[in-house]
Amino acid sequence: MKINWGTGLVIGMVLFMGFIMFFVITMTTDDKYSHDLVAEDYYKQEMQLQETIDAATNEAQLETPVTGSKTEAGYELQFPETFDPKEITGKVFLYRPSGKHLDFDIPIALSTSTLLIPDSRLLDGRWNITVNWAYQGKKYRFEKAITY
Repeated sequence: MKINWGTGLVIGMVLFMGFIMFFVITMTTDDKYSHDLVAEDYYKQEMQLQETIDAATNEAQLETPVTGSKTEAGYELQFPETFDPKEITGKVFLYRPSGKHLDFDIPIALSTSTLLIPDSRLLDGRWNITVNWAYQGKKYRFEKAITY
């Protein structure tokens, strides 16, 4: 049987469309290609952007801003020593870019000016730390990407 150029063109187009459909179906049904949004409530977070900017500006204007360092016991956050630790409120959010199931929050309840994130909660790799905290009604925000 002899195939002319028109038949070859149709066969080529059908094979190409089948190839594309295979990849579309594979990417939508296979769990290993599943990628979630960074945040489920991204629209709500976008609406609070000015508050976030103001809190980060407040943090930058502090004489001694929040600092973080790796210790043998875990990751230690150092709050300003001039502030009364009992009046500092807020939460620490740890975001793991490689796995949503590893993300967690820690409420801030201090008796000294340091907060320790235990080594047992942190796996080796990249973490984004966000500390949203308030002191006497003024909001602050500390963000840092670390490799633990």
